Amino acid sequence: MTDAQPLDPQLVEIAHACADFARDGDAERLAAYVDHGTPVDLTDAGGNTLLMLAAYHGQAAVVSVLLERGADVNRLNDRGQSPLAGAVFKGEDTIVWLLLDAGADVEAGSPSAKATAEMFGRGDLLR
Repeated sequence: MTDAQPLDPQLVEIAHACADFARDGDAERLAAYVDHGTPVDLTDAGGNTLLMLAAYHGQAAVVSVLLERGADVNRLNDRGQSPLAGAVFKGEDTIVWLLLDAGADVEAGSPSAKATAEMFGRGDLLR
C-alpha cells in the first residue's frame, strides 16, 4: 500500500469554485474551466457531479453547458440519487426536460425520478 499524496491546494480550490459555479448558475465560467481540462463529471465530497448540483439548484444554463460537454446524465451521487430525481424533487420542469432529452433514465437511482414524480403528484413531468 502506498502513502496517499496530499492534494494540490490549487486543484482543491478549482474544484470548489466549479461546484460553486454549478450551484450559482455561472455557466460561462464553468464552461471555460471544463473546456480547459476540468472533468465534466467532477464530484464533490458527497459524490454530487456538477450536473447534479446544477440540476438541483435550478440552473438550466449550466445543465445545458454540461450536457453539451458530455456530462453523465445518469451518474448517481453517494446517496444513490440521480440528477433527474433531484430536478423532479425540486420541481425544475425545464431541467427535467433537458435531462430527459439527453437520455436520463427515469428508473435510475433510489428513489428514482419516476418514484419521486409519483410521490409528489408530478407524473406529468416524465411523460
